[in-house]
Amino acid sequence: MKDRFADQEQWQFPESYWLTREIPTFSKMTDNQETQIGVIGGGIVGIMTAYLLAKSGKKVCLVEARSLLSGVTGHTTAKISAQPSLIYDKIIQTFNEEQARLYYQANIDGLKLINQTSDNLQIDCDFEVKDATVYATTEKGAEKIKKEARAYEKLGISAVLTEGKLQTLPFNTTAALTMSRQAQFHPVKFLTGLLNEIKRLGGLIYQDTRAVELEDDTTVIMENGKQLSCDTVVVASHYPFNDFNGLYFSKLSISRSYAVLVKNPHPLPEGMYISADSPTRSLRSVRADNGEQLLLIGGDSHKTGKSKSDTQEHYHNLLTFGEEFFSTDEVVYHWSAQDMTTLDKLPYVGQMTHRSPHVLVATGFNKWGMAMGATSAKLITDIIMEQTNPYRDLLDPTRGKFKPADVKQFFIKNTTVGKDFITSKNKQPKLVPDDLLADEGGLVSVSGEKMGGYRDQDGELHLVKTTCTHMGCGLNWNNAERSWDCPCHGSRFSYKGEVLNGPAVTPLENVDPTL
Repeated sequence: MKDRFADQEQWQFPESYWLTREIPTFSKMTDNQETQIGVIGGGIVGIMTAYLLAKSGKKVCLVEARSLLSGVTGHTTAKISAQPSLIYDKIIQTFNEEQARLYYQANIDGLKLINQTSDNLQIDCDFEVKDATVYATTEKGAEKIKKEARAYEKLGISAVLTEGKLQTLPFNTTAALTMSRQAQFHPVKFLTGLLNEIKRLGGLIYQDTRAVELEDDTTVIMENGKQLSCDTVVVASHYPFNDFNGLYFSKLSISRSYAVLVKNPHPLPEGMYISADSPTRSLRSVRADNGEQLLLIGGDSHKTGKSKSDTQEHYHNLLTFGEEFFSTDEVVYHWSAQDMTTLDKLPYVGQMTHRSPHVLVATGFNKWGMAMGATSAKLITDIIMEQTNPYRDLLDPTRGKFKPADVKQFFIKNTTVGKDFITSKNKQPKLVPDDLLADEGGLVSVSGEKMGGYRDQDGELHLVKTTCTHMGCGLNWNNAERSWDCPCHGSRFSYKGEVLNGPAVTPLENVDPTL
């Protein structure tokens, strides 16, 4: 794909459409601070939690490691739906019908909360009510959808099952399950409105301030040595920055998925779609500011640091799909996202451990964090405000009930980590720095030592040590994102060594290429 689009400047580095919107900027935290509630993480959970708590009269300080909304929230497909592909039969099997019904209602409540909040604050965030459909193109996928439809019936979820061809899509389907009155929106427009409201309510907001340590459960230590003293800490940093005992990374699977936003010469299908078959294909329309209707195609996910091909191929696969079935003729934006999935597919939201009543966490949204992100913010707020909440037990991070298959997956995952560690550490470079062309990276040998090299578009060479600062795994080059990715636990670093995604909190060691 790189050769195919080499003459288009926008393909040099990924950029999310949502992040082209102007976002308020805030200063770094350069002095020690005290607050009632410290919220770590500037995505949908962190911002909505800070807003709800500030609205409730709490003194709040929101801290983001990089730019606000630059994480998963700024790289989502931005569907607000209770239908994250196939999930309800799984929850019934793992828990029971009551818990599955609660999960459905939690997503519906999140959808309503986003809608009500945007209405109350008069935020124009392109909120649109849409039907959501999960579809299959194989007989095996059709059987899964029919099984899911039976789960819907047990739970009293209203939906329409279509067997055979779905007329709204331009390709053959074997079955589809449609849930009405779901929604889509522009997440950055919505959360920008909340940032302004947090500021108006007296909340403090800092960016470019990375939390690296939690001391005595109430003092957050920043990378620059400054401290935030809190009564309660909310860890909404996507991956818990304070998972020093490995409680969470052993139970979370971390993956990357991709998206392209394209121009389409034909009318777009009405509604939102996601495939039940693999590789995943996710579809929705996007209304640009000039009124033009664009098509967002997402999917093609893989475990972080473990793509079976050049990572650029994942964008190519989405484009090929769009050209084949929608006659797409121009790529406007492209981006990717990092997602985490728990063993039982439900997020961890609430008290982080039994021993830490003043530390709350929200993580593991299974690639579906908009509606559940809003509900999580409300749950965390209710816990802090000592209010009852129907989802407290459902999402409790300390819950322990898993199916045997989930326990088996836990052991397989952690056994695989050991293999990945050995494989990545033993990988030897085949290049030297002089072999790297402009905008090219990979493992290189420098005076017999393995390093990570990237030569930028101006010809400048960047060298880093490719040992992950989390637990020492070797890193793999991600050509699509120009990043160094860890196949063991999913940490990611820029070509300059900066932390992009946890669990790592410490940057890579830089090497002077002139020495």
